[in-house]
This record gives sequence, structure tokens and C-alpha cells, in this order.
Amino acid sequence: MKKKIIAYNRIEKPVLEELQRKYDVEFFRNIDTNNDSNFLKQLNLAEGIIGLELVVDRKLLDRAPNLRIVSNVSVGYNNLDMNELTKRNIMATNTPGVLTDTVADTVFGILIATARRIPELDQFVKNGEWTSEAVDPEQFGTDVHHKKLGIIGMGRIGQAIAKRAHFGFDMDILYHSRTRKPNVENKFDAVFCCLDDLLEQSDFVCLITPLTQETEGLIGKREFQLMKKSAIFINGSRGKTVVEQDLIHALKTGEIAACGLDVFEQEPITLNNPLLKMKNVVTTPHIGSSTYETELKMSQLAAINLEAGLSGDRPPNLINSNVWF
Repeated sequence: MKKKIIAYNRIEKPVLEELQRKYDVEFFRNIDTNNDSNFLKQLNLAEGIIGLELVVDRKLLDRAPNLRIVSNVSVGYNNLDMNELTKRNIMATNTPGVLTDTVADTVFGILIATARRIPELDQFVKNGEWTSEAVDPEQFGTDVHHKKLGIIGMGRIGQAIAKRAHFGFDMDILYHSRTRKPNVENKFDAVFCCLDDLLEQSDFVCLITPLTQETEGLIGKREFQLMKKSAIFINGSRGKTVVEQDLIHALKTGEIAACGLDVFEQEPITLNNPLLKMKNVVTTPHIGSSTYETELKMSQLAAINLEAGLSGDRPPNLINSNVWF
């Protein structure tokens, strides 16, 4: 008998089809996992879960007595209750590495688009407002090259952003992270500093930390007040790392000049959110890794993790390594 697997939200078709050949797979997308009767029935039988954004907490785990592994199709795993999974000796895995360059491209693209006001000026042209050969100073953006970039979180993606900034745009790099990274300092002439110094000195502030208890609400009223009035803030991490109301206030009052956001406190963002009415805000729908090539690689790696765990082997990207004996 094939092992029961639950696939949730986003698995690329070739990977899903391969899993369906090997396992008894039930696929669900954006359901109420607390009340969907078929989901709860399959969860009771499932040995593995693979997918994106499924909240795996104590309540769900109490309904999954046979579960052995949860394979996240993402780098972040704030949707997983790691303490509860580890307590029950259930493996949890993620997909680091394969999306690093793609997310760094997205974040840097949003940075450039915000600085040069590209979405706003695209609409300016399409609305027929470009009526003279030279645009007025009101349409001017700000330079990116030779400016100071502060990166909060110097993991794989942070380092890829630093590489683009240093070699591509001759930017000075400041960074703040839990640990100092001498190799980053040597490669990119980066300077390790405390968070306050980074905020006070940077022309661009890029937040690229994972969402944890320590980073939730990391950037709020006090932090925005420390930034330059000319600063541009970019969030490519998770929406809840920023106090969104404080960000809105900082933009309205001119505490900072602009921001570019790929993530929000609530996703999808509600249409009445003030951020959507501001010309100095660039928004994208959490597309950091959203290219077909990268999403396929993520699904493939998640499947490798899942199959290893179900076969009794150590998954290559095991997060809670202390469940492995």
C-alpha cells in the first residue's frame, strides 16, 4: 500500500505528478484546515506533508497521529511549531539555497524601482501625463550607485544582495546580523555595526531576516525615527518583521522618503490599506522566489527531503536535527 501524503498549496506539476506515482497523494489549496472534512480525514492517515504556508501547530498535529515529516516548500518556516514537531519526533525540512539569487534579484529590483520611481513613472507615461521632452524635477528619482546600503540579516540572501550592491553599484555596505561575518567583510568591504548605527547612516535600509520571536516587530516607530529623512526602506523578509502602522506613519510624516515592499502583515493585502494609496511606495505580491525555474527547484528539493524522511534516511535540509537518531 502506498504511503499517504498531503500536498498543500504549491507544488509544481512535474513534481506533483512524480509524487503521485510513488505515493497516495491528496492535494489541497487554500482551504479551511480546521473544518474541511476531507482534509481532516486524510490528515489522520498522512505520514508526510509537503507544501507552502500550511500552519502546522499543536491542533493540527493532534489530528495527525501517523505524521513523520513536514516538508516546507520555502526557506522560512514560521508556519511550523518547531517545539511541538520536535517534541513529537516529527522531522521538519525547508528549501534553502535554491532561491537565493532569485530573491536577491527581486529585492534589488524593488530597491531600484523605488529609488527611480519606475512604477509611478510607468503610470505617468501610460496616463498621457508626459507632455514635454524633459520631465520636471517632481519626477526625479534618486541615485542608487555609490550610496550606502544597510542590510539587516546577512544570511545567504543578504550576502547575494551585498554582492550585487558592491560589485554592480559601487555601494558601501553596512550590515547587522546575529553573528559577525568576516568573509562578507572581506568580499564586499562590508562593515559590521549595531542596528542603530546602520539605521542612522544608511541611504537604503534592506530588511532580509527570517521571522522569529526575536525579529517580529523588529522595525517600528523608534527605528524609522532613526533613519534619514531621505532613506528608502526595503522589506524582503516577512511582513510581521515590521510594525506596519508605524511604517505608514513614517511615510505620511516624512520620517523616511519611500519604501519598497514584497511582504505585508496581512497577505493578500487588503484594498483599504493606506500603503496602496502612496506614490512613494512600491508593492509586489510576495514574489521573491516566483520564477518558474526557481519554484520548480524548490518543489524538487522539498520532494527530495520528503522522500528521504519517509524512506528512513536523513533529509538533506532537516531543520530540527535533534529528532534524528
